[in-house]
Amino acid sequence: MHLYFKPGACSMAAHIILNEARAEYTLEQVDTEAGLTASGASYAGINPRGYVPALRLADGEVITENAAVLQFLGDTFADLGLAPAAGTRARVRLHEVLSFLSSELHVAFSPFFARPDMSADKRAAATARLVAKLGQMAALLSDGRPYLLGDGFTVADAYGFVILNWSNFIGVSLEAWPDLTAFLARVGARGSVQDTLRQEGLAA
Repeated sequence: MHLYFKPGACSMAAHIILNEARAEYTLEQVDTEAGLTASGASYAGINPRGYVPALRLADGEVITENAAVLQFLGDTFADLGLAPAAGTRARVRLHEVLSFLSSELHVAFSPFFARPDMSADKRAAATARLVAKLGQMAALLSDGRPYLLGDGFTVADAYGFVILNWSNFIGVSLEAWPDLTAFLARVGARGSVQDTLRQEGLAA
């Protein structure tokens, strides 16, 4: 498998899962602003929507969209329990959490990266929206569960970690949500996460 990624972006979730599974894979960094891969190829020919991740399989087929990539990887390494089996209620819960992460929490962080020079009023409004979504994520963990679906680490936790980690880059503290800070520390301590951070140049 060949993962097209951007350091620190949501593609890091797939990178974490590949390391968690100790899979054989290659990486290629993407400059999404220039629309080019590290090898000089046009990224539009790989993913016409222009963002990461994209996962090229051995037969040349490409999977895009983070939730789809993560579920594919979870099913590929089914013996690790990274995604509940298709057709189960637990799988529905995985869909539910991944949908929230991608369409709500991820989106709430986006203005801070897309418009870092936004006015004070716009930043305050964006922060208020983000705080609301962070509170909703904290509610998922409020029953004491260590991971988003319960006792076991899944692909949703990799994605959740990546998004929450963005708080370190935009000046928004998670201290108001102890369950989120504990989750971030718990997932961040995994060997697969530490390896990924180093490979993406985000840790020594």
